[in-house]
Amino acid sequence: MTKDEILKKLSEIKYANFDKDIVSFGFVKSLECGNGEAVVKLEIPSSNPEVSQELLQKVTQTLKECGFEKNEVEIKTPQIQEKKAVKKNIAPQIKHFVMVSSGKGGVGKSTTSVNLAIALAQSGKKVGLLDADIYGPNIPRMLGLNQTRPQVSEELKKLAPLKAYGVEMMSMGVLYEEGQSLIWRGPMIMRAIEQLLTDVLWSELDVLVIDMPPGTGDAQLTLAQSVPVSAGITVSTPQSVSLDDSARSLDMFKKLNIPMAGIIENMSGFICPNCGEEYDIFGKGTTGALAESFGTQVLAQVPLEPMVREGGDSGKPITFFHPTSKSAQEYLKAGQKLIAFLDEVEQKGGVDNTSIQPTQDHSHLH
Repeated sequence: MTKDEILKKLSEIKYANFDKDIVSFGFVKSLECGNGEAVVKLEIPSSNPEVSQELLQKVTQTLKECGFEKNEVEIKTPQIQEKKAVKKNIAPQIKHFVMVSSGKGGVGKSTTSVNLAIALAQSGKKVGLLDADIYGPNIPRMLGLNQTRPQVSEELKKLAPLKAYGVEMMSMGVLYEEGQSLIWRGPMIMRAIEQLLTDVLWSELDVLVIDMPPGTGDAQLTLAQSVPVSAGITVSTPQSVSLDDSARSLDMFKKLNIPMAGIIENMSGFICPNCGEEYDIFGKGTTGALAESFGTQVLAQVPLEPMVREGGDSGKPITFFHPTSKSAQEYLKAGQKLIAFLDEVEQKGGVDNTSIQPTQDHSHLH
């Protein structure tokens, strides 16, 4: 049989789920025949193996009916490329993002964020501090910047971060009047956090410390979906009621694929300013068992010292102004442990927590 006669026979083969035949579709790319042998090459748009198999059988049978007992049929299908997860990072100039979280308010999370950021800067790191606690932005006061407004780059239409004690800082607290309340729903909070990352002229930072709102809700999920968070730190006081909430915070890190750097035990004992004696008002050392149960560490045990509160209220952080105090030494120790942890995360190839999808059931995070 001639090629035309063979093609006419092949045109009787309809493409799966269509009324049109494989020849009319142009799927027959080449046809060679001679000496009782036929070679047919086809290209089809479906990658479904069942479609290919059915077509292979029909073409082979047709060639046999044309007298070619010896035949070869090759069917080329689209190559399915394996989708590789792309790490999302809406602030790529920042090397490491550190989420400072707490299960409940009032445990000293913002104080910890400020002093930890300063401790990292004193270790030679280029550090930023993002106050993502939208409803209760305390960090501007703690850095003495609550009366300062950020400048806007007219060319780039972005905010320049404020600077204090070697740390770049941005907060909603410097973007609206002091004492003004924000009555926002979740989507507005989520958008605000994204803009604080993208619409601020952050430098090429080694670390951005992010002071989160208390709890495990929209803000935490938004951040985890926006940037690769290298480390999560939970701040807790020693009481059982605080530990219960801290366990939820650590569980959140686990569910969001955020590496747990550890727990900072705040208000861990009280140092009397008159006699120097230490009293365990709220207890002490209770975070150790919690850290062990989650496979992490206690980064520091920061005591109650009047200087910590005074420094926060006056905008003079204890780690900068009283570096030899016991509290400052604990923050500096936590900074060193965090740097070692971040180095370890980097050596392992970084993290990918941004693949957490909002369509997944994260109702347990609220």
